[in-house]
Amino acid sequence: MTGTLVLAGTPIGDVADAPPRLAAELREADIVAAEDTRRLRRLTQALDVRVGGRVVSYFEGNEAARTPELAEALAGGARVLLVTDAGMPSVSDPGYRLVAAAVERGVRVTAVPGPSAVLTALALSGLPVDRFCFEGFLPRKPGERRARLAEAAEERRTLVYFEAPHRLAATLAAMAESFGGERRAAVCRELTKTYEEVRRGPLAELARWAGEGVRGEITVVVSGAPEPSAGELDDVELARRVAEREEAGQPRKEAIAEVARTAGVPKRTVFDAVVAAKAR
Repeated sequence: MTGTLVLAGTPIGDVADAPPRLAAELREADIVAAEDTRRLRRLTQALDVRVGGRVVSYFEGNEAARTPELAEALAGGARVLLVTDAGMPSVSDPGYRLVAAAVERGVRVTAVPGPSAVLTALALSGLPVDRFCFEGFLPRKPGERRARLAEAAEERRTLVYFEAPHRLAATLAAMAESFGGERRAAVCRELTKTYEEVRRGPLAELARWAGEGVRGEITVVVSGAPEPSAGELDDVELARRVAEREEAGQPRKEAIAEVARTAGVPKRTVFDAVVAAKAR
């Protein structure tokens, strides 16, 4: 008989948001794998619960090495509870490797739903929520960041990002450059905490505001690209979009494929537009 892997959501700020099942799982698990054992200790004290099983650390630095050990315990019948510092495991947090290993061994994987900075920020942003995509943290290096933003420039869905406060101003400025300074966005800071703040406005305006200094945990929500107006996507425009991606470091073949996908036209059409632009 195999065990069960339980992914447990933990509060992103207010401990009162802890799901009711979390306390029971902490008491009953054979092993609790925690991203930070000290933060786990503070959480259990706040919940007035005693962990019943063994506690092990499971963070970015040891995730690859510890996964086989936990997978073997699961295969042997153990109930393993995975908790990260805040929110749901696997969402920009450790967890994916262990889930994949459990699935490969036929181990049951379930979850204790809990708070999510992604969904909370999205709901508070005031931007469209019918379709969205989560992009996590952008690369730190400016060139790699520009390339990633260039890939998302024509995305129609609302975009959600995480960012560190000391990089926020530079990121918002880069977004304004890639998406356009008038693109609507929301910066959600310290969600569910005492100093929660949601700042809404055009990207250029938010970049200027962030330049004054921002603290706390940050989630950025950006509206998707507007639908193209009639006649907007002529050969000149298609070639321009490819050139923009190439300048950001994306290979031409990938840039053509991406522009074709977002524009809803065949790749050959975009290729011919690029060739025509080069001939001018």
